[in-house]
Amino acid sequence: MTPEQVKVLLGESLNDCDIQVEGEGSHYNIVIVGDCFAGKRSVQRQQLVYAVLNSAIASGAMHAVNMKLFTRDEWAQRS
Repeated sequence: MTPEQVKVLLGESLNDCDIQVEGEGSHYNIVIVGDCFAGKRSVQRQQLVYAVLNSAIASGAMHAVNMKLFTRDEWAQRS
């Protein structure tokens, strides 16, 4: 699975989010910024993303995923 394929997969379910995916082989670094994370704790945010990626992980196409998930306000404060 290429980083671009992962980005498309995430983009289909996480609307209005800015998504960056880097990686090679089956290891990926993902940064997602969007208001879909507003009011959610870290684990809840990860669960949203894992729900999208679950079939790719189960098939072995993805093995390791490092996620950084932010609301738009959190991202603006970080920059």
